[in-house]
Amino acid sequence: MTARIRTVALAAVIAAVSSLALGGVAQAVDYPAPKNPLVPSSKPKGPFRTLTVCTKGCKYTTIQRAVNASRAGDTIRVRAGIYRERVVVKGAKKRFLKIIGDPRKPRRVVLSGLRSKPLTVPSNGIVVNGADGVLINGITAQDYGSNGIFAVNVNGYTITNVVAKRCGVYGVYAFNSVGGSITNATAAWNSDSGFYVGQTPPQVKPKRTLIRNVTSYGNVLGYSGTNSRYVTITKSRWFNNGLGIVPNALDSEKYAPPEDNVISDNDVYFNNWNYYAGAPFQVRGAATGVPYPIGVGILLFGGRRTIVENNRVYGNYLLGVGMLPQILLNQKDAVDLIGNQIRANRYGNSGKNPNGRDIFYDGSGIDNCVDGTGASTTLPVDRGTFASCPFTGTNTYNKAAQDEAFGWAIAMIGVDKNPALAEAAWIKGTQQPVDGLLPMEHWTTAIGAR
Repeated sequence: MTARIRTVALAAVIAAVSSLALGGVAQAVDYPAPKNPLVPSSKPKGPFRTLTVCTKGCKYTTIQRAVNASRAGDTIRVRAGIYRERVVVKGAKKRFLKIIGDPRKPRRVVLSGLRSKPLTVPSNGIVVNGADGVLINGITAQDYGSNGIFAVNVNGYTITNVVAKRCGVYGVYAFNSVGGSITNATAAWNSDSGFYVGQTPPQVKPKRTLIRNVTSYGNVLGYSGTNSRYVTITKSRWFNNGLGIVPNALDSEKYAPPEDNVISDNDVYFNNWNYYAGAPFQVRGAATGVPYPIGVGILLFGGRRTIVENNRVYGNYLLGVGMLPQILLNQKDAVDLIGNQIRANRYGNSGKNPNGRDIFYDGSGIDNCVDGTGASTTLPVDRGTFASCPFTGTNTYNKAAQDEAFGWAIAMIGVDKNPALAEAAWIKGTQQPVDGLLPMEHWTTAIGAR
């Protein structure tokens, strides 16, 4: 049997269970239709006003009423309190709007999806649709059916000093947008990913999206980036998720594969949470582990020209850093790994917190390079697929290594009924506490969804 036939056969096995695969866009949710975000709006000239929102005694007692009354470039100041509403900022007439709560203590200004009647839970906390340059600062969004804070169809956005937790899909979500900034934020206990950037349109003169100084824990995925481009993820902490960081290529969104992303100077550790064994949310059918096994720090699932460098990756029971082609992709010109670099990362926390395997690469694709310096355990063991950075040319493919990696996913068939399957390929090692924490393998009510 040729390598190509064997690969197709393996793909068929995975496809048979692909109804469990993580989707780029959540199922059965009414999202705004994608529009062209490439042409930026002009900045408003003013004069600008400040509108104040508070729960009692102000002209505006809901954020949405203040948004409705605002003009482009205005500022909405939100005082401490709990606001049980959804907020929609839509269209060019609301461009460059500023919604500011308490930047120093964002948990004092809470947007809550909890209502007296559970069936009325809104999908999103704040959705910014087609309004360029909007600032959201100092807000907590929690307990929404889909997303905490959602930017879509925009050219430029700033989301800073926010908390997004206990949402049904994503914590902070950017889709079909360019040139954003997500900083100084926390995302926790979301049933898909804490932070998500998806479907970035290709650009001749790219505007980068910056994710910096964020903390993501207790999510199915810390970060997911389906067909994302020009994203820099840096100086952030990704721990106690099912999987840490995973740019990926899927047919559910346009513009596959992910390209030109940078994952640099992050701490990625203890991403071993087996949410199948218990979670403070309902595990969604579109967010179960195929093809993302639990226990992985950073995984490139398809993609081109992604740089993974200078990260500290440790205590991930299955794998520290790896890359794998997306052989199930229907967009066949986007399947191969091309020009990716894994270099100068540090593994195992000086031996205190070993990964199950530090690095995996099956050798598929072209122009990919892997620096194995400092890695103790690798797949393949002989590192025959690794090429020193930089590298050009066809990489050295290892079919057995690819089969083993895909086997981690295949072994999870039926994990919803038998959570132990998610842990079958783990290599735990002895783990030391980090900032007072040990790896969270299983959630209990004693942990609490903080």
